Amino acid sequence: MNPRAVRRSTALAAQLGLVDRLRSTPADRELARDIDAGLDRVEADLAEQVRFADEIADTTTSYLLKAGGKRVRPVLTLLTAHLGRGITDEVIAAATAIEVTHLGSLYHDDVMDDADKRRGVPSAQTVWGNSVAILAGDLLFARASQLMAELGERAIRLQAATFERLVLGQLHETVGAPDGEDPVQHYLQVLADKTGSLIAAAARSGVIFSGAPDEFEQPIVEYGERVGVAFQIIDDVIDLSPQPRDTGKVPGTDLRAGVVTLPLLRLRELALTDAASADLLDRLERDVIGVPEGDDPVADALIAELRAHPATEYTIAEAHRWARDAVSSLDPLPQGQVTKALTRFADTVVERSN
Repeated sequence: MNPRAVRRSTALAAQLGLVDRLRSTPADRELARDIDAGLDRVEADLAEQVRFADEIADTTTSYLLKAGGKRVRPVLTLLTAHLGRGITDEVIAAATAIEVTHLGSLYHDDVMDDADKRRGVPSAQTVWGNSVAILAGDLLFARASQLMAELGERAIRLQAATFERLVLGQLHETVGAPDGEDPVQHYLQVLADKTGSLIAAAARSGVIFSGAPDEFEQPIVEYGERVGVAFQIIDDVIDLSPQPRDTGKVPGTDLRAGVVTLPLLRLRELALTDAASADLLDRLERDVIGVPEGDDPVADALIAELRAHPATEYTIAEAHRWARDAVSSLDPLPQGQVTKALTRFADTVVERSN
């Protein structure tokens, strides 16, 4: 395995909030070490699963994997596996398959959003064009399905149901809220489908393939979906960050591409009754939204203004609300190292800056 990949996965559990050095116990640290070891196995499997004999397929499908990633979904799979027998070979396979699915979705997302960068590097369609990027994503979806098929019918059904929701989420994001539907509620459902469903599947896989009790599944699914929505809401805030070296993206990438985000939706609500909000919205629509080639100093100033606006404060508060609800979902589970780590994980999701 690539030594860089080992270093990237080592201590990921700590970075994602599973270890608090000031308050952690020996049992906490042992859990984190076990997850780190599992992540190393997943990292090695990921490198193998994105490998193809065909040269162009091999180059394109490995592109975003080599760019890095937080491996949030594998972490959750490995963590919830400790509600059962721990990290089995089946758990590793499921964690790998779900991360490969996630990687495939990134290729498609960047085409849909016309994104210039992903993880600090030029997006795949910027390098090879839309068609090749879409086909690379399709290859990864096929490889993930092969992995899940090896785990049996239950895994196949989980993968199929999750993939359906991913596509529906992208479809509903693309067409927008229908007349008469609350745009914010429509958007939150899109997040639940596009992000929450896959994170919930990752968490659920740890329960299923470790042989944990069946009654643990529903609380873990609810936790995963809610923490996934919180994760994506914070991404909307991070999109406004002035620190591209931390985020790997140009500030306001989504806004510049015309992608709807929660701060923008909230600003539109406030603009109905607040003149200052209406003025900011007008200027954003003229100089930033859907204008990726606009005057950067002007756009940067407007993005900074939105970042400091109550619409973004609302977005941050909403992310924290979803994270709290995620933690509340864990109440039916036995209290212990796993639930404590999942609580820390939810807190860290909404406090991150990249």
